[in-house]
Amino acid sequence: MASGLDIEARLVITMDGDDIQIAGSGSYLIVNLPSQRVLDKLTSGPPKPPGEKKAKPANAPDPLQQLNDLARQLGLILDLRVAGKTHVTFGAGRTAKITINAVLGKIGSFFRAD
Repeated sequence: MASGLDIEARLVITMDGDDIQIAGSGSYLIVNLPSQRVLDKLTSGPPKPPGEKKAKPANAPDPLQQLNDLARQLGLILDLRVAGKTHVTFGAGRTAKITINAVLGKIGSFFRAD
């Protein structure tokens, strides 16, 4: 296993007209999404056929925990931000740290008409 990564990077990825910013220095990596809408689009996964239910297997691993474990193994701190506000920090502890910004952003996204 890697004992740690040392990163120096700046990258902007444009997806459907939205700029996703990625910056890293040392063992700290920041991914900044422009809005909650972009985060929702990225995390929704591929479209399901009409009438198909989302079925999660009973023993499926938690993807947030898997990402946190990977960040810890690589010696990275991954800071996921939406519109400049930290939503989740991975790799800083035994579990991912979810902020109140994430909770309020997700609640607010239910009331938006896209």
